[in-house]
Amino acid sequence: MARSIKKGPFVDGHLMKKVEAASAAKDKRPIKTWSRRSTILPDFVGLTIAVHNGKQHIPVYVTENMVGHKLGEFALTRTFKGHSADRKVAAPAAGGTPSAAPAPKK
Repeated sequence: MARSIKKGPFVDGHLMKKVEAASAAKDKRPIKTWSRRSTILPDFVGLTIAVHNGKQHIPVYVTENMVGHKLGEFALTRTFKGHSADRKVAAPAAGGTPSAAPAPKK
């Protein structure tokens, strides 16, 4: 469900203060935040925001295409390591099975 236009986009107050201070001082250091729910505003463009993914802070360089999205969309929380079925199918094929070519006769 979308947020009403009357309310405007949601940004945590502490994050907005940090962004305003960084843009006023032309500071390029990453801004650390735990606020994954905050919406990216046009004021954020050109800044690097380190978004927490539950384990570490992931640096996200904000571009114009990201405006309107949430910060959490760019700091993934899960690491995909492949499907177990794929490994089961690949193991016998790579195993030491003899090839289909007949053995040479002497």
